[in-house]
Amino acid sequence: MSTLILHRFPLEPFPYAEWLADHPGDLLVVAGRDRIEGAGERVPDGPLGCTRLEVIDTLDDTALLERTARRLIEEHAVRHVVTLHEADQLRAARLRAQYGLPGALPADVVPFRDKALMKRWASAAGLAVAPHAIPRDAVAAREFAEVHGFPVVLKDRAGFSSIGLRIVRDGPALDAALAAAFGAGPRDDLLIEAFVPGRMCHVDGLVAGGATVLAWPSQYQYDLASFGSDPGARVDLTLDPADPLTPRLLDFTERALAALRPAGSRLTDHAFHAEIFHTPDDRLVLCEIACRPAGAKIREVFQAIFGIDHAAYAVRAQLGLPLPLLDGTGPLPVPSRMAGQVLMMKRPGRISAVPEAPGEDWVERFWLYGRPGETVPPAAGSSDFLLAAVGTGPDRAVCERRLRTLGARFEAAVRIGGAAA
Repeated sequence: MSTLILHRFPLEPFPYAEWLADHPGDLLVVAGRDRIEGAGERVPDGPLGCTRLEVIDTLDDTALLERTARRLIEEHAVRHVVTLHEADQLRAARLRAQYGLPGALPADVVPFRDKALMKRWASAAGLAVAPHAIPRDAVAAREFAEVHGFPVVLKDRAGFSSIGLRIVRDGPALDAALAAAFGAGPRDDLLIEAFVPGRMCHVDGLVAGGATVLAWPSQYQYDLASFGSDPGARVDLTLDPADPLTPRLLDFTERALAALRPAGSRLTDHAFHAEIFHTPDDRLVLCEIACRPAGAKIREVFQAIFGIDHAAYAVRAQLGLPLPLLDGTGPLPVPSRMAGQVLMMKRPGRISAVPEAPGEDWVERFWLYGRPGETVPPAAGSSDFLLAAVGTGPDRAVCERRLRTLGARFEAAVRIGGAAA
């Protein structure tokens, strides 16, 4: 029962050999040197407890990645192909189809990757989505803006991590964006949406055997799309069990999963990350939903409230391995405490000062991705951090107060290019 993992991340946060100590076959990992070294890690000399660790320059080299994957599948009689990154969901599904392997096939994954199809299916199931269109040219995009007004949102139809996402607030800005977008002619991979006001919530969890076995909502206290311009601390918090939004968000997400996994879907074991607007007039509107674990430090937030790494569990579920703490019977688990993350994004310049690691006992983890003397580039996406911390509290109010105080301390301590954060 050999397993191939396509790994588009740093290595340290994903100890596959530890997660899968009871895996009965070979464990093969293909990783990208660019992601390993870009996180400040060294490429390891050995396989880190796995059977094979093959490091290629980048998983963006599609031809090399697919040649490597096919070779390993054939050499090791691979039974499962797994990936936790959104960019490789379809590639893994195509390999399963090519080799007759179990798990989700391309048709099962596409509704979670094609945002236009996702919105169409969700809307048909009675879920609210933003007005949207696929403009083939600049004329069609301007017509959409004339009908729906500004702001409008431009995004890659198959994008992730807010990369390339633009909130366009007026006509001149739209003209500039469209000149860049359609400079090479008509296209069908761009989505334009009406802007939805309100706070963005997210629901994260796990599906095993076709049933949701873990889910909990949180709420971003910042604008995801501002990752390239926000110099301050960004806070994200879980919602209290008694919060009126909690059951509504859980129900909405379950309906979205059902809409995108029709009868016959082979996507039965996976993590998910749903982003849902809560509007000022108290409506829930689907932004999008992915069939993979969340980014940022949401995994670590889940570890803090449930004692479960839902990325590890997502891999185990796909391999048919036991899921300790989740027996799939009875109601979904409810956390006994709240948690959240405070983040600061990279921004270009030379780092001259960073904060000390927090010493409070309620701080679960702290990460630093830059040191004094280093010159860092701007954030490339919404998970490209300078630093991050996960903290807890007995309820959301206490957790928020703690994280905001910690964030203010981070802001005062960081110096880049000689200026305060």
